[in-house]
Amino acid sequence: MGTVDVANKDVTASLAEEKPKVVFVLGGPGSGKGTQCANIVEHFHYTHLSAGDLLRAEIKSGSENGTMIQNMIKEGKIVPSEVTIKLLQKAMLESGNDKFLIDGFPRNEENRAAFEAVTKIEPEFVLFFNCPEEEMERRLLSRNQGREDDNIETIRKRFKVFLESSLPVIEYYRAKGKVQEIDAAKPVGEVFEAVKVVFTPKAEKVAA
Repeated sequence: MGTVDVANKDVTASLAEEKPKVVFVLGGPGSGKGTQCANIVEHFHYTHLSAGDLLRAEIKSGSENGTMIQNMIKEGKIVPSEVTIKLLQKAMLESGNDKFLIDGFPRNEENRAAFEAVTKIEPEFVLFFNCPEEEMERRLLSRNQGREDDNIETIRKRFKVFLESSLPVIEYYRAKGKVQEIDAAKPVGEVFEAVKVVFTPKAEKVAA
């Protein structure tokens, strides 16, 4: 067991030395954060890491870790924060980059506290795509061609879960002055203009 701990310590130490710039990206279902993350990657050369994608990739790999994750999900259990954080750390180190968008994580207060405790990294800021529930519903229903009554119920459940679990995280960072809130109800182009302002260094803004 000792070697695994040493390996994890090495990963944490290597990452801490890099002093990476981490931005947490949060927003409810249909807030358009995936599209905006792609724009940020293209314009500002961040590496986009989705906690959900990393977990799915690990399951697909057929590793012992992946099987454990799959079994937990099947049983309706929540994957421990440490498991997700280790996958994020590994992806950060392997990327060779030092600027990261971490999408859909931390999902709750426990995730948040564990990320800072394990990685010793505090995010630069939280990019919060705030979008009213009605607008999210409209977007999700227009791209979902299923039975409307099923969809609307599922969407509302997902939105409720997002509010209950992620809002405390946003409030925690807001109290530290670390939340950049974007009005995500606007058209995609306008939303990205607001995002660009957040990511453009202050000196460049003056020059522009």
